[in-house]
Amino acid sequence: MFECRAPVTALKDHPRMKSRSSVLVLAVAALLLWRADFAAAQIAPEVRRGGVLAVATLNEPPHLNPAITTSGPVHTVTASIFNGLVGLDERANPIPELAERWQISDGGKTYSFSLRKDVRWHDGAPFTAADVKFTFEEILLKHHARTRAGLEANLAAIEVPDPHTVVFRFKQPYAPLLRRLDVIEAPILPRHLYQGKDPLTDPLNARPVGSGPFRFDKWQRGDSIVLARNPDYFRAPRPYLDQLVFRTLPNAPAAAIAVETQEVDFLDTVRGPEQLRLRDKKGITLTRSAAGAGGSYCINTLIPNLRQRPLNDIRVREAINLVIDRRFIVERVHFGVGKPARGPIQSSLVWFDRALPEMEPNAERAAQILNDAGHAADRSGTRFKLRFVYAQAGFGVLAEVLKEQLRRVGIELVLEPADFNAVVERVFIKSDFDLGVASYCNGPDPDIGVKRVYHSANILPIPFGNGAGYRNSTVDSLFDKAAQTVSDAERQQLYAQAQQALVRELPYFWLVETEVDRAYRNAVKGLRVWSGNTFEEATIDDRSSKQ
Repeated sequence: MFECRAPVTALKDHPRMKSRSSVLVLAVAALLLWRADFAAAQIAPEVRRGGVLAVATLNEPPHLNPAITTSGPVHTVTASIFNGLVGLDERANPIPELAERWQISDGGKTYSFSLRKDVRWHDGAPFTAADVKFTFEEILLKHHARTRAGLEANLAAIEVPDPHTVVFRFKQPYAPLLRRLDVIEAPILPRHLYQGKDPLTDPLNARPVGSGPFRFDKWQRGDSIVLARNPDYFRAPRPYLDQLVFRTLPNAPAAAIAVETQEVDFLDTVRGPEQLRLRDKKGITLTRSAAGAGGSYCINTLIPNLRQRPLNDIRVREAINLVIDRRFIVERVHFGVGKPARGPIQSSLVWFDRALPEMEPNAERAAQILNDAGHAADRSGTRFKLRFVYAQAGFGVLAEVLKEQLRRVGIELVLEPADFNAVVERVFIKSDFDLGVASYCNGPDPDIGVKRVYHSANILPIPFGNGAGYRNSTVDSLFDKAAQTVSDAERQQLYAQAQQALVRELPYFWLVETEVDRAYRNAVKGLRVWSGNTFEEATIDDRSSKQ
């Protein structure tokens, strides 16, 4: 299940669809001013205009409202339709987008954004500060797991002094703000279309209106979503493509073959066997990144339902953690891509506590812990059963491996695969599971993607929040204090304490720090694979292709 159907119609039956260091320096009475100029420029002669770029995706999104979910399949499409106040460059540094400049004052408690005056929604209505205030207060802070967890407790007010200025006021200094305002973490929606309606059920979620480089055109369920170039985009002359077509190909081998045969131009997720298949193919580039549409620095994580027995017992969780062989999972499930996880924060981030121990398997110790906890094996060797709810398209092989590993100590894993959207409903909305699994993305700052998983305020029926139902007031306090601390060194210490507490209590089982391979034809240029907005500058130079 990723913060990533009917059988797919053969592609040949369709028309050819393609032709860390912080920038934030905070001190009392200090003022940071960032300016950037995005004035339109002439297209360089070598940039080719036009064409249709076909993107293969393994999971169809349930809807197209990115402000109510952190789901990867949703953001893969909608990052080309919407914008954030800021963007992020290749090093995750904030750069202007809907906001052309900003000021930080009051020791890091006040952020004032000056908005662009040349932005219009796809229906022609002007974009204003009222859209920003509405999106945060009525949608993001209620329904977006990462934004809600990071901002709700500390945000004092959002003010709109004029149509082109929006001011965020915090109760305490809040250092991570700028890095959580991009199109993935905080997409801005049109107030005039959503006001007074339920954002979870609005029909507009199936035909979105944004401000981004591409406009929604049509959606053929189970097959494709078509976006058309926005001729009024405020970053003209971008985009350069005429169309983006997102094709749903849930069969990973078939998706890889589609890239090989030039039926599609870009594959957003390349799984293990397909990595080997495409690695040395002429005319195809395989690129690896820790970031993507659903987030960045992700960890595949098992979610135990702590609301019920036996997983509410720390001894049972310790035993399960001891029987999981993470190195085997990296090698056999992920084909050596990624590394065994040691805790809730990816080890490549500066926030990771390097004192955390490696999680090595020990089945004998696990069996003894289960015996001591009163879970003796019956005549068949089974101690108890756990229902494992997972998305078959993403975690089918992992499920079989875990079933075999847990069987070694008498735990029977009952596999209950379903499609992606059904799994999200069962795990995060209805809590109808014993074990679930998700790819939880950290983001560049723990306040963005880590806190939402463990803070008790995020035990809500919202996708990719605190699905385990974990409560620990000390951990809550550590995350809250870290978000209000200006010094990165002090924040690192607070996050180290939080990690140590979480590793002791094991509210989740961290499996693999993942990286994502993407494949694209060499005819495609200008991709921004580190960004949610991958295709804004993309071009396709394939004069022989059929349109």
